[in-house]
Amino acid sequence: HKVIIVGLDNAGKTTILYQFSMNEVVHTSPTIGSNVEEIVINNTRFLMWDIGGQESLRSSWNTYYTNTEFVIVVVDSTDRERISVTREELYKMLAHE
Repeated sequence: HKVIIVGLDNAGKTTILYQFSMNEVVHTSPTIGSNVEEIVINNTRFLMWDIGGQESLRSSWNTYYTNTEFVIVVVDSTDRERISVTREELYKMLAHE
């Protein structure tokens, strides 16, 4: 099953990916492009794509949508100034065909 993890830069996407895959917190740097890990939960395989969230990379998110079954949207709830940007990006994603 293909899963994409999206959200703005510095929201915690990579941290969540590696929490799932290694069950530990890792120190990360900004993702340029994507990170991908295969995770098996109860004999079900998930291919999890953590997609970079910098503004310059968001226009490429749609290249990852093909065959995606699940989307995890990561929101930094402490970044009040950018919650509306997260909402706009989510609406763009939902409108994509």
